[in-house]
Amino acid sequence: MGSAGGVGLQAPVATREPVEHVIHGDRRVDHYAWLKNRKDSRVREYLEAENAYAEAMMRSTERFQEKLYQEMLGRIQQTDLSVPYRLRGYSYYTRTEEGRQYAIYCRRKEVTGEAQPPDSEQEEEVLLDLNELAAGHTFMGLGIFEVSEDNRLLAYATDSTGYRQYTLEVKDLRIRRPWSSQGERGPEKPGQATAGQTSTFRMERVTSAAWAADNRTLFYVTEDEVTKRSNQLWRHELGSQAPDELWYEEKDERFRMDVEKSRSGAYLFLVINSHTTSEVRHLRADRPRGRFRLVADREDDHEYYIDHHPGSAEDPTGGIFFIRTNSGGRTYRLMTAPAADPARTHWHEVLPNRPGVMLAGLEAFRTHLVLFEREDGLPYLRVLDLTSEAPSALDASKRIKFAEPAYNALMGTNPEFDAGFVRFQYESFITPRSVYDYDVKTGERTLRKRQPVLGDYDPTKYVSERLHATAKDGTQIPLSVVRRRDTLRDGNAPMLLYGYGSYGFSMPVAFSSNRLSLLDRGMMFAIAHIRGGGELGKPWHDAGRMQNKMNTFGDFIASAEYLITRRYASPKKLVIEGGSAGGLLMGAVTNMRPELFHVVVSHVPFVDVLNTMLDPSLPLTVGEYEEWGNPQTAEEYFWMKAYCPYTNLGRKAYPRILVKTALNDSQVMYWEPAKYVAKLRTLKTDGNVLLLKTNLGAGHGGASGRYDYLREIAFDYAFMLGELGLVK
Repeated sequence: MGSAGGVGLQAPVATREPVEHVIHGDRRVDHYAWLKNRKDSRVREYLEAENAYAEAMMRSTERFQEKLYQEMLGRIQQTDLSVPYRLRGYSYYTRTEEGRQYAIYCRRKEVTGEAQPPDSEQEEEVLLDLNELAAGHTFMGLGIFEVSEDNRLLAYATDSTGYRQYTLEVKDLRIRRPWSSQGERGPEKPGQATAGQTSTFRMERVTSAAWAADNRTLFYVTEDEVTKRSNQLWRHELGSQAPDELWYEEKDERFRMDVEKSRSGAYLFLVINSHTTSEVRHLRADRPRGRFRLVADREDDHEYYIDHHPGSAEDPTGGIFFIRTNSGGRTYRLMTAPAADPARTHWHEVLPNRPGVMLAGLEAFRTHLVLFEREDGLPYLRVLDLTSEAPSALDASKRIKFAEPAYNALMGTNPEFDAGFVRFQYESFITPRSVYDYDVKTGERTLRKRQPVLGDYDPTKYVSERLHATAKDGTQIPLSVVRRRDTLRDGNAPMLLYGYGSYGFSMPVAFSSNRLSLLDRGMMFAIAHIRGGGELGKPWHDAGRMQNKMNTFGDFIASAEYLITRRYASPKKLVIEGGSAGGLLMGAVTNMRPELFHVVVSHVPFVDVLNTMLDPSLPLTVGEYEEWGNPQTAEEYFWMKAYCPYTNLGRKAYPRILVKTALNDSQVMYWEPAKYVAKLRTLKTDGNVLLLKTNLGAGHGGASGRYDYLREIAFDYAFMLGELGLVK
């Protein structure tokens, strides 16, 4: 190992117990299948041995890790406040306090019709203090946070393991007790109170929830205990002694569901979708004992999503549904249908399909509609004036424009239907996360807050670029790059290249104050927006899934080669990183072109593709047949076998590799990276370091506490920089 190394340390050796698999005439032998058995005491022993080895190998970097941690911590405003948002006479916000791991969720009563600042004289109600909820746990995640229309009840769901299995509870916000920043016995603070007494209602494995208009009926969706597929909709009535009613159950294992409420408040929507098909059912929120009615039958490869606009305040449940559908093209178009009868025969086109522009989302307000678009890999927000008499939807709309060559923009928190502005978030590699309010009538944007970066951060010292690499088939692959202005593009600077490329998910060009610890040491950073992601819309996703999956890996390799040719990087100083399906990317490209990369950092990597997809009892497997293929079909099996990282490990030299996983991961089970490392140790012909680090108290996203998370990043950065000889 480079400057981070430990001399003479012996890497753990996992026991080999061969298990033979034969399918479609193809024979594979898995020597490490036993690691899948959590009940086998040897599993924990092996993971702990790997952790001890990783810590020993990284011991020489401990001071450097601490230096990195303090650097990153020193840029964060630890005691901080979010921008308040208005909802039914209250201002809601979160705040953090120095030394505490988690956010505190609060509200204040409005007195002027304006969102009240957190230093207002109005009494603060602490709705949820995640620090208190985290007591006794190594992990704490908040899923659902839904306040009833009368402002009196809060439905919330938490996960205390990292397995992303949430428990739903309800608090009565009318019951108050003195607030304490130090738990039940801490000193009271004047003008503050903790709102809420938790009811006896408690439901496990809840993934979404929505209140009906009667403020006592709560609809919620539960997931299957084994497969984690969200498949059952339940109706709960507070105060009733009757058992909760199962309102709908989805039998098709490819589909999952969630329940949500329209911004207008008039309808509840049950959205049921696979990776390629969707359907929506609707129910008037004031009729909670009714049945959800189908908008349009599901049809293979047809996806549609809806929002409601009442048309008039006098008829809140009338009006129209806005419908985003790919029935007229893979990049979607905008339709409307009467809410009273939204059958497909009544759909009317408002905005036609534009092949080069992905209509990725829509949100309806009283006077306007906000469309989320993607074009040439960049996100845009388009505001359509519903009061305009312009001849077409495009003529009645304005795009919110941004000046930087690479950036990220998305909708902020906009819960109020009658708002005259649109709140959105903007950031880039250089501009910290910024919250703006955009006035719909004037087009004026007001900066509400830009995330502080403490210390001597000067954005003028950095430059970002938008580049395009050429894939083997001639496709142009967007690249987003950032570096210090004084970092020369001469092939001598180290570079970190990040990639994902799956599920149609777009990698955002986001700001990270932590990343400054790399940039200020002369490292460049780039994201390869490869096929399989959603940067250029649904066609970009289609071109990198199923039989086209090899495009994803070819695009990443082409991106690396382009950066090397253009002297942004060199193979001796190129670090690559990815997580989950991006970890699959790391494993695949490292098998294909190991000489191209110097260091690989792989987070919770999906590397045992064949064995996982052959096990339909595992979470996500069946639903993801539409992403990877079904290996029970011979052709699709061999698609996957061609790139499966675990299957294709070979006897050759590999880069320096850090693999990270988590014991409670429900998306990529811990045994995938554990098996991968165990097998790779027996095959690699080089002397380069290979580390496996398992978080034994977290899940797919790593540590949940903000300080713990910084420690994890400091470890990763110390590994990268150590292997590059940049420990300073």
